[in-house]
Amino acid sequence: MRKIDAYIFKKYIGTFFFAISMLLLVVIIFDLSENIDSFLKHHAPWQRVVVDYYVMSVPYYINLFVHLFAFIAVVFFTSKMAARTEVVAILSSGISFWRMLVPYLLAASIIALMSLYFGNFLIPKTNEIRRQFKDEYMEKLTQSAGRNVHVVLDKDEFVYVESFNIAKQYGYKFAWEKYEGSDLKYKAMADVLYHDTLGPNSWYFDPYAIRYLNGEEESLEKGRNFDTIIKLVPTDLYKIKEDFDEMNFFELRDHIRTMKEKGSEGVKAYEVEMHQRMSAPAAVLILTLIGAALSSRKVRGGIGMHLGIGITIAFAYILFMQVSKSFAISGGLSPMLAAWIPNLIFCVLGIYLLIKAPK
Repeated sequence: MRKIDAYIFKKYIGTFFFAISMLLLVVIIFDLSENIDSFLKHHAPWQRVVVDYYVMSVPYYINLFVHLFAFIAVVFFTSKMAARTEVVAILSSGISFWRMLVPYLLAASIIALMSLYFGNFLIPKTNEIRRQFKDEYMEKLTQSAGRNVHVVLDKDEFVYVESFNIAKQYGYKFAWEKYEGSDLKYKAMADVLYHDTLGPNSWYFDPYAIRYLNGEEESLEKGRNFDTIIKLVPTDLYKIKEDFDEMNFFELRDHIRTMKEKGSEGVKAYEVEMHQRMSAPAAVLILTLIGAALSSRKVRGGIGMHLGIGITIAFAYILFMQVSKSFAISGGLSPMLAAWIPNLIFCVLGIYLLIKAPK
């Protein structure tokens, strides 16, 4: 690495972490002012407020704004370099514009890899602690799925529960049906279904009645406290708000597969989340190149002009990202396409600016 490479690399990394640190301070102050009443109302211990909530929120907020502040950092320090004619000096020394981008890409790659690790592995772990705190002292993250809950366990296996008590983990008016093709072979019914603590798929129901059907033959069994294993977990019968926040990439991928097998609603939100975890790090690289191409030229208005244009482009990217996400969840847009459309659009913009910049 040449001295100029190290200079640009340090400028990028230093500006980025300084900007993100200032943002974290502002976000925490605003969040504290908004939630302090809730902390006091629920008697949250201040040690847990600091450690379980705010310290565990740091990776989340860094990753949430990583592409935005990587872009702003590039625009800010490159504009200052252009204003001091440093860019002209670099190019005049025989270094091409494309070669000058190498330290930008190196620094952006490190930030992108950090974002990839944070979003897919670190944040799900910190979110377990943060969301547990929120559930205890701020808002209930578990929500009822309503009445008349139907769950597809397999292509020929179905469960129905009229309602489910989240706190006590039991449901009312339970039915469990198994088919062979279009023929009903087994149907269990019970007034109450209880979840057993022996395992996630352990259940018992009481009182029960079970019909066994084999062609024209039919038998009926009645009794109390029938213990069994069902491919059903309690979370199939109620909702946890944004529970994908606690899943790493592989857990999220497996959960999406399970949701599709069971015919669960809301699977698109999980698919969009999975694809956005991969597209957000790529956005760091794309926005870095746009920022470098945009601000490497000395213009009238200096840093202020570059920052104004840069912030406009950054917020346009966020707008595109939110609109495409909404279309994927509530419309017919593919979740993968929704996550990558902003990157594709701004990649085209970046290519145009990079071709124009050396001229």
